[in-house]
Amino acid sequence: MAENKKKVTAQEAVQEESFIQKNLKKIGYCVCGLLVLILAVIGANYYFEGQNQKAAEALFPCEQLYQKGDFEKALNGDGQQVLGLVEVAKKYGSTKAGNVAKLYAGLAYAQTGKYEDAEKYLKDFDAKGDEMISPAAIGALGNVYAELGQNDKAVETLKKAAKKADNIVLSPLYLVQAGEILEAEGKTAEALKLYEEVKANYRGSMQGQEIEKYIQRVK
Repeated sequence: MAENKKKVTAQEAVQEESFIQKNLKKIGYCVCGLLVLILAVIGANYYFEGQNQKAAEALFPCEQLYQKGDFEKALNGDGQQVLGLVEVAKKYGSTKAGNVAKLYAGLAYAQTGKYEDAEKYLKDFDAKGDEMISPAAIGALGNVYAELGQNDKAVETLKKAAKKADNIVLSPLYLVQAGEILEAEGKTAEALKLYEEVKANYRGSMQGQEIEKYIQRVK
């Protein structure tokens, strides 16, 4: 009986060892898969850091041209040293600098009166992050909608920009712009509501100092 028991115990040990060996292989595959994933992420980060550096270098001369008011060359480059905002955005769009190129491209197209192109790039810009740039980009899109005659979109987008900014510099500016669009459409009650918001919350702003005349105009 005791001998039989030993045999069973030995058999169970062999089965257990076999089970462990099989599962060790599975665990090994899982660990290898995880390592590959981690290395892929690390590799991607290094790639994007490298790509972002290239994008930043390509963006710099475009920014200079934009600041000088040479919007066409800023957008399309010079065929030699300056790549152009459109190409930087296309080639490096997934990087931070490439994302900024989209914003510049949208603004440059707006400056040249090409509002449909401006809308495309401003919508494609990832407006997350900087507390001033993000709402300013949304506000710029709102103004583009106004230029395209899409007034409902313009008002909603400007209100969104004002809310996102939540500061004395940008918020009253966008609220007044939205109010003026509503006022032009004869929606004076809605315009009044926005003007009164400026008066209540941003009285110390440039727009706030003149807001009373807007209020009186629509009453």
